[in-house]
Amino acid sequence: MSNKKQWNLTYFFKDEEAFLKALEDFKKIPETLASFKGKLNDEETLKKCFDEQKKLEVELSRLYFFASMRSDRDKKDVANGSDLMKVKMLFAVLGEAFAYYEPEIIALGEKKMEDFFARNKEYEEFHFGIKKLFRGEKYVLSPDKELLLSAYSPLVGEPRDLYSTLAVADYVDPTITLPSGKEVTVTHANWSSLIESAESAEDRKAIFEALYANYDKHKNTFAEIYNASLHAQMASVKARGYKDILNLHLFHNAIDEGVFHSLIEVASSEEGSAPLKKYLEIKRKYLGLEKFRSYDRFLQLAKSKKKYTFEEAQALFFDSIKEFPADFQEKAKEVNRDGFVDVYPGPGKRTGAYSNGGANFHPFILLNFNGELSDVFTLAHESGHSIHTLYSEEAQPLMTQDYTIFVAEIASTFNEHNLLDYLLKSGTLSKEDQIYLLQKSIDEIVSTFYRQTLFGDYEYRVSKLAENQQPINYEVLNNVMIDLYKRYYGIDIQEEVYKPLVWAYIPHLFNSPFYVYQYATSFTSSMLIYENVKEGKPEAFENYINLLRSGGSDFPVEQVKKAGVDLTSKEPYLAVTKRMEELVDKLEKLLAE
Repeated sequence: MSNKKQWNLTYFFKDEEAFLKALEDFKKIPETLASFKGKLNDEETLKKCFDEQKKLEVELSRLYFFASMRSDRDKKDVANGSDLMKVKMLFAVLGEAFAYYEPEIIALGEKKMEDFFARNKEYEEFHFGIKKLFRGEKYVLSPDKELLLSAYSPLVGEPRDLYSTLAVADYVDPTITLPSGKEVTVTHANWSSLIESAESAEDRKAIFEALYANYDKHKNTFAEIYNASLHAQMASVKARGYKDILNLHLFHNAIDEGVFHSLIEVASSEEGSAPLKKYLEIKRKYLGLEKFRSYDRFLQLAKSKKKYTFEEAQALFFDSIKEFPADFQEKAKEVNRDGFVDVYPGPGKRTGAYSNGGANFHPFILLNFNGELSDVFTLAHESGHSIHTLYSEEAQPLMTQDYTIFVAEIASTFNEHNLLDYLLKSGTLSKEDQIYLLQKSIDEIVSTFYRQTLFGDYEYRVSKLAENQQPINYEVLNNVMIDLYKRYYGIDIQEEVYKPLVWAYIPHLFNSPFYVYQYATSFTSSMLIYENVKEGKPEAFENYINLLRSGGSDFPVEQVKKAGVDLTSKEPYLAVTKRMEELVDKLEKLLAE
């Protein structure tokens, strides 16, 4: 494997020695920040404080990106993990050194801060953050209490680290002999493709159980880690006075709780889930399955034998965007330059895919590329994130570049919609190809809209149990998941050994509580934004690019609204379920021809 297909992390530091020196130098920043305590009422001191925050943003990002990505490339390397832990410890140090900041700013009063920004335009990039601070003023505690809470911050993040250690670092890929006689090594990167190509239902079952056996083996530990995460969230709720866990996660970015509840109400309703259940029944009958199992979702109604090299995948993605403005195309190629994409799976490498970037640093993409068509879509998806980052860095000052999770998945799924349309319109598709891609578009709605909403619904239900002081163990967590699979999919996962433990398989539930529902809101937004672009509505693409350029300079629901989608109503979500219904009906007719 060529090193060109791996990250070049010398972009951040030339070697370990340079990293450790920067780590040591960074320790001066918390000391400087701490020196401003009690002095922010002086305008010159306030300016110095803002200046130090900008330095902090850049240097901490450099240290974290380097350490976290090096660790993700090999989770089994203890030294890499140790360096990452050193960086994470800085967050606690910073929290303690800077605990006075928010209470002192609030004590100055909103009017005084508005006057400051009116006089000092060069600090305008801090304005929106201060606006958000005053919006949440009632949740900011006194300096001494903020200092106390900051001392506990490492414990709040501990469940995330424990999960990663148990699920990835201590995990050993099992090698099994399938009922058909074939020996395979089952990994997080290949298990879905193994199931897709399996010769029988017995083989599929064996592959699934090989992967999930680890969750069963450690089910009590995974449940306790999840319980610890819930306790940490409840501690923040109680200490700061939030209404509940959902409010804790939605308030800061001014996301109306109606957005969350409307999404769940539409996706989980009998009418909203009907197209999903119909689709699964069509698959069951067409594939001749006695029963549809959850892992049968990877089965294709038509086979695509085409394999892609990474270079072919890039070329296909670039060709799909050739009608878009030159600037967009240039950014797509820029984010795919050698050294900024870590392409292939490997021992100890983190599973899945992501894009890292911000603080004026070039974005980096992690993939686990296996040559499947789905990997081409993953490349388009992660490139969307990186393109978003470039637009944000180009248009926004440092302190408003970091966009929220709520809008993060719009650019990624926009690219997927476009790639799918490009392939469907190629004019060279056989009936098999049409079926394959039609299923791809349906599966995208299933996985991004329905499945992620189900997990968001799951988090909400479990949070309510925690708030009502109900015991949280693996049986409780399993039972909530069993109920939701029946509601959304019409599947009884009790018939599948280990499947009720799917909550332990989803890292976002441990790493980023109340993250996953935003895949569904972003998908909804990107689908409607893309439809506007495809239909050639005036300024549709310009509005979309303006959304990407806006970075983190406004509240996310408002950003999306300016791009043409109002998520405070049910209409956008109903449009997704209607689209699902149309695609399923089209698939049914095509299969009958």
